[in-house]
Amino acid sequence: MASDFFYGGWPPYVPVAERKRQAERAVASLKKKGRICTPVVIEGRTIARTFWGKQWCVHLETYSDYASRLPRGRTYVRNGSVVDLQIENGKITALVAGSDVYQVEIKVHALKDKLWQAILKECAGKVASLVELLQGRLSDAVMEVVTRSDNGLFPASEQISFRCSCPDSAWMCKHVAAVLYGVGARFDHQPELLFLLRQVDPQQLISQAGSLPISETGGHQPLQDTDLSALFGIELGETPVPQAAPAVPKPASPAKSVPAAKAKPTTRRKAAKTLTASDLSARGIPRHMVQSWLASGVLLHSGQRGVYLATKETPKRIDAYLQRRMESDKQKQGKQKQKRA
Repeated sequence: MASDFFYGGWPPYVPVAERKRQAERAVASLKKKGRICTPVVIEGRTIARTFWGKQWCVHLETYSDYASRLPRGRTYVRNGSVVDLQIENGKITALVAGSDVYQVEIKVHALKDKLWQAILKECAGKVASLVELLQGRLSDAVMEVVTRSDNGLFPASEQISFRCSCPDSAWMCKHVAAVLYGVGARFDHQPELLFLLRQVDPQQLISQAGSLPISETGGHQPLQDTDLSALFGIELGETPVPQAAPAVPKPASPAKSVPAAKAKPTTRRKAAKTLTASDLSARGIPRHMVQSWLASGVLLHSGQRGVYLATKETPKRIDAYLQRRMESDKQKQGKQKQKRA
């Protein structure tokens, strides 16, 4: 309504605490409608902690045209205002809670094939495996290649376009800035999403390295897909698991007097099973795998710290992960025996 806005269409200021409550209400409302939200959760003031997340945030600072909007974006993402963030092929979609819940869409140009081939060629003899690349255990030479602002994996400012449903007429509003920083936080747990965003196949890095003589790869053998999932906990091509919100028992309604002969048997709906972080850790599931499953909907947030809701996919993914881990351990033991022989 017009009365809700001041000074030429600007909404009134909403305190941080109220924005957090609005964000929580927005997530709860979306869950009731069956939408699986993957909010950006920042612990403390540090937005990103790993190589990929940090480098993405550093790259954002090179967008000099948007320097005045980036600080507000940092504040918003730290406050938990990005209530949903999805990264797809060449596109980022998000919901940001402010004075209202705003829809943000960011489009990123696909990496040009010529540039991708050049990156493959430069990195082929310097990256031992994709696990090494995603963990950020890289030489200075490789880091210089993949994080170059002009011809690396990160998009230049002119290679992205965005829109927000908020009334702010600025080219980049604080909601868009918050989402861009949220992407950096998401890369902390799923760095492979950068390749998805730029629409290139990271497996080509392994293929390229495997096609070189051993002397050019420094004697390292490229890892297979099973090793990637088992050792690093990354499931490339992971897509969110579509599912309804977990069933919650409804409060019993007052019983009606029904003749015994006509009474129908009642069925109870089971509440969703919960898993704690310590339970998963004891079974050998690392923290980054838990974060990946939370992002893709294999696990759901319960609202309690360190407690998650299991889905139908959860037992399958746990068994599959442990099986891959066991196979990977066997492969490593076999290679060690061959070396000793």
